[in-house]
Amino acid sequence: MLRGHRANIWCRINLFEVDELGQELNEIYQARVLIGIAQALRDEIHDGFLGSLTSLIHGEIFDDYLEMAEYLIDEGYKDAAAVIAGSTLEAHLRRLCPLWGVDTRYAAADGTQQSKKASRLNDELAKAGAYTRYDHKHITAWLDLRNNAAHGEYSAYTSMQVEQFIDGLREFMDRNPA
Repeated sequence: MLRGHRANIWCRINLFEVDELGQELNEIYQARVLIGIAQALRDEIHDGFLGSLTSLIHGEIFDDYLEMAEYLIDEGYKDAAAVIAGSTLEAHLRRLCPLWGVDTRYAAADGTQQSKKASRLNDELAKAGAYTRYDHKHITAWLDLRNNAAHGEYSAYTSMQVEQFIDGLREFMDRNPA
């Protein structure tokens, strides 16, 4: 049996070895955890989760804009709220287009590629079956409200209509993720 100074040194060596072994085991465990995460991520991508993750991210961004529009309407800025909600609607329509085989651009008479207007996208998405005629009519009205706000026709709509636009748009986007 070791005593005194030698026992103390031997004890330190053993503790060092145990600590070193613990670090190695910890590194092996961490590596296995990372491998497991990578395999799960690979499976999620393979099963198509990445696409739905992208939709969730877009939904969160659009939701932030709608929250901004709600804040503006609550503060009495109905016109700015209408423009932001309208921009959110148009961006969402453009994101729906590739999912339904609708082109967002067209060849103009001079041969240049031009972006389609939101009203045309709405018509083509409804025709493609992306949503119902009822949704199509709501979107037509919302785009009209947005155009009135963007072109200074502020008396053509009320704060209540802007609130209904924002609420309806949020519900539409929830039912029709892009």
